[in-house]
Amino acid sequence: MIGGELGEGVSVLVPVYRSKGHLAELADRVGSVLDAAAVPYELVLVDDGSDDGTWEEVEALAGGEQPVRGLRLSRNYGQQNALLAGVRIVGRKRVVTLDDDLQYRPESILPLLKAMEDGADLVYGKAERARHGAVRGFATRLSKRLMRIATGEPMIASISALRLFRTDLRDAFAGFDGPYVSLDALLLWSTNRVAEVQVPHDARAHGRSGYSVRSLVRLALTLMVGFSSRPLRAASVLGFACTALGICLLAYVLLRYTTEGGSVPGFAFLASAISIFSGAQLFAIGVIGEYLARMYPRVMGRPAYSVAERVGD
Repeated sequence: MIGGELGEGVSVLVPVYRSKGHLAELADRVGSVLDAAAVPYELVLVDDGSDDGTWEEVEALAGGEQPVRGLRLSRNYGQQNALLAGVRIVGRKRVVTLDDDLQYRPESILPLLKAMEDGADLVYGKAERARHGAVRGFATRLSKRLMRIATGEPMIASISALRLFRTDLRDAFAGFDGPYVSLDALLLWSTNRVAEVQVPHDARAHGRSGYSVRSLVRLALTLMVGFSSRPLRAASVLGFACTALGICLLAYVLLRYTTEGGSVPGFAFLASAISIFSGAQLFAIGVIGEYLARMYPRVMGRPAYSVAERVGD
């Protein structure tokens, strides 16, 4: 098991990026909530290669009275990779993940802990009303729907940045490595005892979201292609369907020739048939290419992250 013997309570894991100026507020709110509930905790801040002095603030917090630990990655690897790095060093029996923007309130940790008492291994905080822009909201809903279709996992619709899980779930993916990471996929590999709790979701008070529409599409592709074989099967089904269509077209051409003594007229007919088959071939090649693009860095040994520095251990 990674990390050694685990202590009681909860590890609050927060990936941070260009968050200088509001980490102290985050630490204070987390501390006040869990201290009031008499829950032992540690706050683990993973700096994902920030260049604005965020790490210096993490160091200051780790040198204070609160139980804060810091991990600095050598460069910006992405939020999911930073989460994986943090999961592998936490020291409590339960882990809750938060974003550093405080849109999900630290106060929502307690309802998640209550839900876990009912037997769940993984609990998501589902926003009662997501406070995203129209474009971001549409992209999020669309990507989740595509991920659900591609993976066949019904709980995909519930995933969010606020999640609580039992730390020993990490044993199931202790050997996972590679640059394309989805913590939710790894957790859903580990358990099917999943619950969700409705929680408030506030408007962003600090900075700008690091998730653009492009980032969401990339994350959706990582989850669909990196952790599911369904897109490959869909490409195979499409190939069989096009083969069947081709046979039907050939039968029609032969039938027309034998009954009417002439070939099928028209450039449009030929062009349509070629377009159908060419499109199917390009789609299948594209799906295979996406798989190869994600396999190649793993074969080359490209890591999920690289740790540059730690504080608070």
